[in-house]
Parts: sequence; C-alpha cells; structure tokens
Amino acid sequence: MKVILLKDVKGTGKKGEVKEVSDGYAKNFLLPKKMAVVADNTNIKELNEKNKSKELKAQKEYEEAVELGKKMEDMSVTIYSKAGEGGRLFGSITSKDIAEQLKKQHGVEVDKRKVSLDEPIRVLGSRFVDVKIHQKVTTKIKVDVKEKQ
Repeated sequence: MKVILLKDVKGTGKKGEVKEVSDGYAKNFLLPKKMAVVADNTNIKELNEKNKSKELKAQKEYEEAVELGKKMEDMSVTIYSKAGEGGRLFGSITSKDIAEQLKKQHGVEVDKRKVSLDEPIRVLGSRFVDVKIHQKVTTKIKVDVKEKQ
C-alpha cells in the first residue's frame, strides 16, 4: 500500500515522502496513529501543491536575502569605545555590539550569531566583517572602531 507520511517515522521515511509499505503496517500502525494517509490522487496533488508553495517561499526568501546583502555591502557601522595607548581598547567589540549598532544605525536586524568574528576586536581602526543573512548569502560590512572622546 502506498502512503504519504505525515511525520518522520523511524525506519520508514521522513515527513512528506510517498512510501510503499505493507498493508498490515499501514492499517494497524501508521493510519490509526495519524502518521500517514493513503496515497490517492487527491492527497498526492495536495502534497505537490504544498511542495511548490514551499519552493516558492524559499526562493522569495533567497531573493530578499540577496537584495539585503547588496544593500549591506555599502553600509558601515561606527562604534565608539574607550582606548588606551597604542589604540588598544579597554574591553573589546563583540558580534553582539556589531549587531546592536547595525540595528541602531541602519535599522537592519541581524542575529548576533550571524555576525562572524574570528575573535573580538581589541584595537581601533576599520575592518570588514562577514554577516550571514541566509544559508546561501553572506555579505561583508565595514566596521569602524573609533576612540570615544
């Protein structure tokens, strides 16, 4: 019997897959526990429509991320911090600080985990930092660290 899985079933398949299973397994386990539905024409059409809408949504998110990435390439974030001799900062600038300033200065909200810093910034100056906007889209923004007067 062909069924469409509604949930991940260990040893059988993942959600949304069409699988051929034994009649007894389908009638006695999968169908009563609402883990699957019989794969008839209407259910298969419905599954195809869901998959198409998911693909369209993912494509739209990707296009929006590319557009935002192009805008962000021109952006620069200026952060003021106290510094000592030789331009060394008292403390450091972290990805959280960069994300907060990006929101404050440009209105772009980015999760601090998406700002990739190898190590916190501890000196004055400018540098480029990678920001991951989407799975496939990464952009660079300029971060200027200046001395607080």
